[in-house]
Amino acid sequence: MELDIRKIQEILPHRFPFLLVDKIISIEENTTVGVKNVTMNEWFFQGHFPGRPVMPGVLILESMAQVGATMMMNMEEFRGSVPYFTSLDNVRFRRPVLPGDQLVITVSLLKLKKRMGKLQGVAKVGDEVVAEGKIGFSLVATKEAKG
Repeated sequence: MELDIRKIQEILPHRFPFLLVDKIISIEENTTVGVKNVTMNEWFFQGHFPGRPVMPGVLILESMAQVGATMMMNMEEFRGSVPYFTSLDNVRFRRPVLPGDQLVITVSLLKLKKRMGKLQGVAKVGDEVVAEGKIGFSLVATKEAKG
């Protein structure tokens, strides 16, 4: 199953300038693949770094987390929840992400207990891994989600 930006916005609470996933190209029960097209028009390039634009590593991780949140919140029992980071483990940045790069992010569910879990994320540009790590999360039910 593929999700365009409109469908992603139906699932995620994130909005501009913090929506950092453009498309989901595959969503399955335990693995999801998403895309972030990195352009020179990104707001963060104004200050990171003038004349030498590099996507901040924390925003690469946020992109991974949003791909994972799309997977989790696509599940009926988690619809309407708000996703929160709880931990980051074994995070590695392999090379800078630059304007013109297309991040292809694969996120796999490692464990889930009630509303908390852990994901493994890998971000690639082409065949090259640019970042990877484990992301702990909590899905907090909102009043609307509680019914």
